[in-house]
This record gives sequence, C-alpha cells and structure tokens, in this order.
Amino acid sequence: MYRIMVTDLLKHGQIKTTVAKAKEIGPLAEKMITLGKKGSLHDRRQAAAFITDKSIVKSVFDDIAPRFKGRAGGYTRITRLGVRAGDAAEMALIELVD
Repeated sequence: MYRIMVTDLLKHGQIKTTVAKAKEIGPLAEKMITLGKKGSLHDRRQAAAFITDKSIVKSVFDDIAPRFKGRAGGYTRITRLGVRAGDAAEMALIELVD
C-alpha cells in the first residue's frame, strides 16, 4: 500500500490521506527523491524496485529530483485538514514542496 501511495504522491504532487499514513510515506518519498538526486544506475534500479510505475521512475530522475538539487532534505510537507466525517479519522494533505 505504501509503495502505491508513494507512486501516487510522486505522480500527482500531492495526495489526501490519514495523518498516520502521511507520516509513514513521507520518508519513503524523500528517499526516492534522494535516489533521483544521486542519479546512478544503481539508484535508478533501487527506485524502480520500489516505485510501481516505470514512467514515474523516469519522472523522478528527470523532472522531480532536479527541482530539489539545491535542497538538502525536507521535500514533503504534511498539512492537517481535520477529521473525516465517516469515521473521525484525522486527515492530512501530503505534498511535494516547491
């Protein structure tokens, strides 16, 4: 589930989920971006083993990682949105920082 959520975050730039899930996928997405910044073949294969869509792997290495070239870390932001009406789960928006 986390692999799919990280893939969707990298594809769309932001996703709405529960706070607990957002806290779990944040470091995973940041690791994928860090692999993209390094850019070696080994890093590309590691990212391809985790990310479920091969076109997103290419996007991470070609588009997303160069945006964060001068940034040492902290590529994601979690914004709390309140509680969900159905089960009162606390919701959050996790997004890539610009």
